[in-house]
Amino acid sequence: MQKKLTTAQWPSRVEGPLAILAKMPVKLLVATLAMALVGGMATAAPAGISGEEAFAFEEQGGQTVEAFRGKLMVPENRQNPDSRMIPVTYVRFPATGEHAGPPIIYLAGGPGGSGVRTAKYRRFDMFMALRAYGDVIALDQRGTGASDILPECTSSQAVPPTGPLSDAGYIALHRAAFEECLAFWKAEGVDVAGYNTVENARDIDALRQHLGAKQVVLWGTSYGSHLAFAALKIMGDHIDRVILSSAEGLDQTVKLPARTDSYLDRLQAAVDSQPAAKAAYGDIKAMMARVHAKLEAAPVLLHARMKDGSVKDYLFHKRDMQLLASYFVSDPWSQQRLLSLYLAMDHGVIAPFETLLGEWFVPGESISMNAMSTLMDVASGMSERRRSLVQQQAKDSLLGDWLNFSYHYDGIAPELDLGDGFRSGPDSDVPVLLFSGTLDGRTYLEGQAEASAGLANLTHVTVVNAGHNLYMSSPEVQQAINAFMEGIPQPRMTIINTLMDLAPKQQ
Repeated sequence: MQKKLTTAQWPSRVEGPLAILAKMPVKLLVATLAMALVGGMATAAPAGISGEEAFAFEEQGGQTVEAFRGKLMVPENRQNPDSRMIPVTYVRFPATGEHAGPPIIYLAGGPGGSGVRTAKYRRFDMFMALRAYGDVIALDQRGTGASDILPECTSSQAVPPTGPLSDAGYIALHRAAFEECLAFWKAEGVDVAGYNTVENARDIDALRQHLGAKQVVLWGTSYGSHLAFAALKIMGDHIDRVILSSAEGLDQTVKLPARTDSYLDRLQAAVDSQPAAKAAYGDIKAMMARVHAKLEAAPVLLHARMKDGSVKDYLFHKRDMQLLASYFVSDPWSQQRLLSLYLAMDHGVIAPFETLLGEWFVPGESISMNAMSTLMDVASGMSERRRSLVQQQAKDSLLGDWLNFSYHYDGIAPELDLGDGFRSGPDSDVPVLLFSGTLDGRTYLEGQAEASAGLANLTHVTVVNAGHNLYMSSPEVQQAINAFMEGIPQPRMTIINTLMDLAPKQQ
């Protein structure tokens, strides 16, 4: 079962207003910056950025700020001299600080996330706050958001909704669907070899040149950190500094199953710290194992309620529960929901699943794929050593090898693989600030330490009780970023967030 998504961080060169900003509440800080924007808009925009147009950018709450939208054309595949040109679009929020530094480019996660959409929704406040240090660029990477000219592929393959199907059969259907989609995209004129993280990183350098900047600051999360690591290798001295969270190394697209189990131990400690949660769930690994065993022995027939009001039957297997867990494991809010679902299934309560399934996918629907997100993961691939570790660890891990579905496309298109040279490093002395959440269920503490091992100028801040999406989890994260941008000592290397209530909610 797959969710149908828009698919499956030396001395500073900038002296800033940290002493004032760090003491402000986040809302006041943002309001201050917004007022600075209104007062300085007439002179904030640098001249000569080709093709930009001014417009009023509106965030989800209705607040508007003046911004510029722009586009540059880049080769779809720089290795092909006859490559077609494709658009890379962005929104630029002009700097408000008196001594603004290099442009700050936001690199969304996924792969497949839209930087512009991120600015519109959950990280708007951070986009505004960072304008104190330079123009802030919300980038829609190639194949995402307004840069997406790629057709979605709907294959002829479909998972039988109510018939028995082995894991091997399920994987075979998706492999066949991927082969169909490769052929479809090629027939539609897509150069599939152009959708990889190296080309994505070269787009960043092209954007730097388009902006007329000698250097840029990169700000990213999750896959955005994966992209930033590649850019550190490709762009070198053209990167001033880097801000990252939830780091995914260049050989970490496919996560190690044993690391998932170690993360579950940290989640258990969090559960045990709350009496109501501990009483409800007990040993969470044991609860998960019981549910998996029950579903393996007898998959459960669900009568799923679709968004249109119809009801569709679906035979819910152990792998469906593991895939569900792989999606909900990222953050404390989703982990609470996941544990509640396991608790329900452990007690034979299936109503929550019948509601959830309608949000998740449509039983019997053909397998569809998003080109950018699928091809980027396949191209990043995995080393032979990592492949062997995943195979070994998946046999005993609670979530098996379902955490990253691209693992199951291994070997289909070896010509797309970027190779082990891509997956090494980076080794760099560029200043990098990295935030890691102790309850991140997607990019794990151990893996993030390995991913950043070659960074000689690293500042690593641990955010206790934060998950994968941690940037907006505490005002102290913004304060740490301010200190990093201003080149002054970090106020603290550990940020402690209040742990949310993990106990099951009353229905």
